[in-house]
Amino acid sequence: SKRFEQMQRNPNADWRIEDVAAICMEFELRCEKPRSGSSHYKISHPSQRAILTVPFNRPIKPVYIRNLIEFIEAVKSAP
Repeated sequence: SKRFEQMQRNPNADWRIEDVAAICMEFELRCEKPRSGSSHYKISHPSQRAILTVPFNRPIKPVYIRNLIEFIEAVKSAP
C-alpha cells in the first residue's frame, strides 16, 4: 500500500495513531484501543505470538513505526 511504503521510507514523519489504525485495517491486524489507565494501543495478529504496543500521543516516535513495519513484514511472511 502507498501509506505502508511511505512509512518504510520515512518513519520519522509526523505519523498519527489514525495512520497506524488505517495500516492495521489494510493488513488485517487487530488494533485495540487503550483501556482506562493505559496510553498504548495493542496491535496483534493470529499468526504472531508477540503483541506490539504503540502509544497514541503525537507524534509517534520513529521506533514505534519501525516496529510496526517489522511486525507487518512478519505477518506478510507468515504461512
